[in-house]
Amino acid sequence: MAGRIRDVDIALVRERSPIADVIGEHIQLRNAGGGNLKGLCPFHDEKSPSFNVTPERGMYYCFGCSEGGDVITFVEKTEHLTFGEAVERLAQRAGVQLQYEQGGYVPKRDHGERARLIEAHKAAAEFYAGKLFGPDAAPGRRFLSERGFERADAEMFGVGYAPAEWEALTRHLLGRGFSADEIVKGGLAKEGRRGPIDRFRGRLIWPIRDATGDVIGFGARKLLDSDDGPKYLNTPDSPLYKKSQVLYGIDLAKREISKRAQAVIVEGYTDVMACHLAGVPTAVATCGTSFGEEHIKILRRFLLDQAEFRGEVIFTFDGDAAGQKAALRAFADEQKFVTQTYVAVQSDGLDPCDLRIKQGDAAVRDLIASREPLFQFAIRSTISRYDLRSNEGKIAALDAAAPIVAGIKDVGLRKRYAIDLDRWLGFMDERFVMQRIAEVSGAQQGRQQRAPKAAPLDPSVRVEGELLKLAVQRPALLGPRFDALDAQAFTTPDHITLYNVITAAGGLTAAGHGGREWVDRLLEHAHEDGARGLVTRFAVEPIHADAHAEERYAGDILTAVEAMPVDRAIAQVKSRIQRLNPVEEQQEYNKLFGELVALEQQRRVLRTRVAGS
Repeated sequence: MAGRIRDVDIALVRERSPIADVIGEHIQLRNAGGGNLKGLCPFHDEKSPSFNVTPERGMYYCFGCSEGGDVITFVEKTEHLTFGEAVERLAQRAGVQLQYEQGGYVPKRDHGERARLIEAHKAAAEFYAGKLFGPDAAPGRRFLSERGFERADAEMFGVGYAPAEWEALTRHLLGRGFSADEIVKGGLAKEGRRGPIDRFRGRLIWPIRDATGDVIGFGARKLLDSDDGPKYLNTPDSPLYKKSQVLYGIDLAKREISKRAQAVIVEGYTDVMACHLAGVPTAVATCGTSFGEEHIKILRRFLLDQAEFRGEVIFTFDGDAAGQKAALRAFADEQKFVTQTYVAVQSDGLDPCDLRIKQGDAAVRDLIASREPLFQFAIRSTISRYDLRSNEGKIAALDAAAPIVAGIKDVGLRKRYAIDLDRWLGFMDERFVMQRIAEVSGAQQGRQQRAPKAAPLDPSVRVEGELLKLAVQRPALLGPRFDALDAQAFTTPDHITLYNVITAAGGLTAAGHGGREWVDRLLEHAHEDGARGLVTRFAVEPIHADAHAEERYAGDILTAVEAMPVDRAIAQVKSRIQRLNPVEEQQEYNKLFGELVALEQQRRVLRTRVAGS
């Protein structure tokens, strides 16, 4: 059995795995100033980005869901790995050969179920790709050729062929050292009467990759008349593959999606291929399921979908009734995007692949360019079902379309579509149409529960937090004065906990200039519940001062925190004095008055320090 990975190797893996690069394979990051990066959190659904990355200290933290850590933690949580498996995954990525303290070097493939299944899928993809140009795969090559794809195109997308045999892939993988249990668990084979048999036989194969480029499943298209299965067959849900969370082509499209602020949703593997080859490299497709909320979450992270960012999500559907129904289903999810959402409908029913065959690459680009806003499409598709030649038909169409218009969150956009709806119906009475929509909108709003507003943050708590951020990120600016404080200077349990961690780590006199080494030292001493998360959060949260003004800012914040216990003591003494009778309780009154004078003098000294800084 393998031993523990050496600490020096773990440190080397961290060093050679820049956190911005690793996280950037999963979400789009933008400059947030002060050396920080920001994006939409991959761990919870959010409208505005609260996920922060600080490359200087190799840390990340989400201020929305409180998830945080370093590059290894991120891989652990996004890939659902153990700590050791995450280190091995990053080591492979960085080209680091790990050494184990017991038993010497052990290859990555000997560790972790997920790593084993990833390797099995990689081996399967290579096996299928190698079979595509053999004599038995002629039907598969003909299928591709008829759809306008050449050998280079097949190789670009890793298209392969599954031999029409019961155990071709199974034998190959067993020969590569994978167990029957691993092959079945990964969905590459299924249990037969006398052991595992191949899941895909006599079919054209598309490898399905996650955003990082690992093969996690396959899509298979029927080629033979003797195959009585469905036209398309996909890997079943497995430890690697969840169809509701997978987008085919995301590994190839993610950078262009981020660069162009556009994502194009198509319906099949060949449509993705056709779009990419025709000059629409932002195309992706669902895998055996309808477009849903989990797919939205994937795209929003690469679009950096937020209020001040106007991107595009374009759905392509056939112009027939089924295509319109699919587009209206997409409308239900539209407002989970902040981006502008469109529909690109080909009136003659051609999908992007067929369109490319018949009319060429330019026609595919033109289809995307001719997109129609999804709200407009949804409204016009709805009213098209009614006879608008009669008043009864117009009223019925208005009542059917009113909930769509009323559901538009943007007030200005809602008004514009109400005006359009009046024009499309031919009433020429905007007030009547808008009143009808307002009635529906009022009813909808009445059913919604209003979320309670968060209480404003106490200014003293904010100042304490700023001081602790400086202690974690810029300890040299605070020095011994910070160490002279005690836990009573802080008012919240989290702040007291973090102060105790800093003290246990030797205080700021032991911090040097800070940086990653100081954060690691704090993490080593963060033993209380939640303490590690606090260290990570305060290591990542931006300091509210420009870099050139940090020294003065640090002095002012430190003085303010030093003054807060004095302010609290003054308030307590004043309260006690007010309850005394200065004649009957003269001795106690004089004592407290003397304390008050001394405290006021102490506060004046502190204020003079701030003014002179």
